[in-house]
Amino acid sequence: MKFDIAAIFVREEFMPLTEGIKGTKVLSASSIADTEAPSVDVDPESPAAIFFTGGTTGAPKGAVLSHRALMRGNYNAIFKPGHVIGVHRYIALLPLSHVFGLIAGTCGCFYTGNLLFTAEDMKATIGKLPVIKPTLLVIVPGICDILSGLVKMYGPQFLGGQLRMIISGAANVPPRLVDIFTKLGVEFCFGYGLTETANLTSANANAIEKPTSIGRIYPGQEAKIVDGELLIKGDNVFSGYYKDPVRTAEAFTEDGWFRTGDLCRFDEEGFLYITGRIKNLIILPNGENVSPESLEEPFYADPCVRDAMVKEDDLNGAQVISVEILPFMPAFDGKTPEDIHAYMQALVDKVNATLPTTHQIRKMTVRTEDFKRTGSMKVARV
Repeated sequence: MKFDIAAIFVREEFMPLTEGIKGTKVLSASSIADTEAPSVDVDPESPAAIFFTGGTTGAPKGAVLSHRALMRGNYNAIFKPGHVIGVHRYIALLPLSHVFGLIAGTCGCFYTGNLLFTAEDMKATIGKLPVIKPTLLVIVPGICDILSGLVKMYGPQFLGGQLRMIISGAANVPPRLVDIFTKLGVEFCFGYGLTETANLTSANANAIEKPTSIGRIYPGQEAKIVDGELLIKGDNVFSGYYKDPVRTAEAFTEDGWFRTGDLCRFDEEGFLYITGRIKNLIILPNGENVSPESLEEPFYADPCVRDAMVKEDDLNGAQVISVEILPFMPAFDGKTPEDIHAYMQALVDKVNATLPTTHQIRKMTVRTEDFKRTGSMKVARV
């Protein structure tokens, strides 16, 4: 698809890759203008950026976010209940092409005048944590897992000794990660958002008491649940998918509510919980719908499970519900593969005991290799 790009900024070492580009200006990212840029009166509804969705299934779509949507996302990123997230040293570990990395990881820092270290190489920068001594990290659960392993290997001082808060998002946050970092004296916050909602829709600053909730809805939005699906209206909602009127129309109700595609519920205190994705539903032979995410939740609650994926699979010619489990290997030091398999089978049996017969898991696989993952380190459902 053509995106009508007028100009691209390129670092010097990548300039040779742009040879042959026609109709688009190619500018050096290190160039400095001779004169100051004029101030501009920006229309809040005009397009600011196109972000590609990074879901676990299907082809990415170009979501157009207005200046109003981006600024609402930035504004939401700087708050926790009652006050602004204070003065911090950040490290921009997440790519700016990802809406979570741009808004929560970078623009929120600019908004409040905090100190920001950039990361050209994520692995190299993580190794410099003891030197940089960050006070806040905005990262995805996959990086949290990496850091927890490094802390176990090198001790808490690996984090630099001054880390006070982790904001994690873009994927499921296992309660064990909340427990690990809370015991290190690090406040752990996480939330929920989509590319189409400028990243930040809700946030949970009470992860200890509500470890499975994605928090409360941020201001500047309306939210409601219709037929189990979360619908959103507000300043942060995108304008539509670039040059894709069909999928844009499908994304909204007739009266303008954005269909998130997420099955959710609110508790009595207004905390939001995801129970599944509509497009991931498993249709049973009796016509019932089963949310794989709801079946995965008790596996993520177990500290010996790193990741799990429930899906429909074949067993002796019949379609059944199955689960693939990636163990959290530090919990199995000195254990044999047979020990690990036995533990996971017992866990499946425990989960099945809480389920009706039609919803029970009939096939279990213990993975020895990581799942295929998206750019935001979510488990890819393929």
